Amino acid sequence: MISQFFVLSQRGDNINVDGVNYFHVKVVGLLFVATTRVNVSPSLVLELLQRIARVIKDYLGVLSEDSLRKNFVLVYELLDEVIDFGYMQTTSTEVLKSYIFNEPIVVDAARLQPLGPAAIFMQGTKRMPGTAITKSVVANEPGGRKREEIFVDIIEKISVTFSSSGYILTSEIDGTIQMKSYLTGNPEIRLALNEDLSIGRGGELANDYRSSYGSGAVILYDCNFHESVHLDSFDMDRTLALVPPDGEFPVMNYRMTQEFKPPFHINCLIEEAGHIKAEVILKVRAEFPSNITANTVVLEMPLPKYTTRASFELEPGVTGQRTDFKGANKKLEWDLEKFVGGVEHTLRAKLTFSQELHANITKEAGPVSMTFAIPMYNVSRLQVKYLQIAKKSSSYNPYRWVRYVTQANSYN
Repeated sequence: MISQFFVLSQRGDNINVDGVNYFHVKVVGLLFVATTRVNVSPSLVLELLQRIARVIKDYLGVLSEDSLRKNFVLVYELLDEVIDFGYMQTTSTEVLKSYIFNEPIVVDAARLQPLGPAAIFMQGTKRMPGTAITKSVVANEPGGRKREEIFVDIIEKISVTFSSSGYILTSEIDGTIQMKSYLTGNPEIRLALNEDLSIGRGGELANDYRSSYGSGAVILYDCNFHESVHLDSFDMDRTLALVPPDGEFPVMNYRMTQEFKPPFHINCLIEEAGHIKAEVILKVRAEFPSNITANTVVLEMPLPKYTTRASFELEPGVTGQRTDFKGANKKLEWDLEKFVGGVEHTLRAKLTFSQELHANITKEAGPVSMTFAIPMYNVSRLQVKYLQIAKKSSSYNPYRWVRYVTQANSYN
């Protein structure tokens, strides 16, 4: 039984204090927190918090401190229907429509800082309208009309660990096909994936990305589907049939453990330059096509604890790059606003220490970690071949948007 639920905008932890269990998940900078005295499954509470965050976003359109403050009454009404006397009732946006009577107060998304994977599509692309991802599923367009459209997002979070010489030690992709529907009447949808898609260990045809990357085969280790998805023809032609509920929901979650071609290759060299000095050379090369651009690329590297100063040297003429030495936690940081495919960038950092070097400096520095987001690119090559919507009439032709994004989960 969940005794309390509330939203914070500060850091928190999963703890037990005086017999009370505290749970939290962080969604776009906000902490969704639940408390209980009962010994419940932590996975159940964390999944509930994620679903509550998704329902609130469906109704508000934008999930932020400002939108929560302005729509406090609506959020309270949602929580009152989702949880009754500490027990979960429903987290379906469609079901809740019958019980929610407050209208959302629209928050201008243009002045908000973009957060989360969907916000990546808002940054300077002409292929889809960025405002659509910040619309409420219950609010109409100006003039009372509703724009008929549907969004399908293939979001992949990759985890890669490289050795010091650049070889891949571990690699994994956690992906999701996410759908958000603004279609009236909930028509049936057919979504076709790669015909050569294989699932399970039996489909592992190759374990080396050098031989399998260009073969076209997509091999998933495992996957699961939303309850609304019908799999009658999935085994035959890899087609998913569903009647999408209102709001945002994951059509399919999948995991890929086969080796793949990583989007970035990192080289790091550390050389001693005297008794109390050293030089770090960081090289990063983008392995994806030149028509793709990565956003918000950040590299971090822990430095020896006795580092007192760091000076940086970037390539001549580069723009949109920032460097910083975090003295408090002895960390080097390199930010790149844009990273075009096929390009290599280099950073040189000259370090000054407070004491003479007595040990191998390479053992006290690193590892290098990297975060990034690459719109309209996915490593697994899983694709939506077509998105078919059941027609109500000959003139019915809603907008269809299929979008891809690759993000770093753990890239070291």
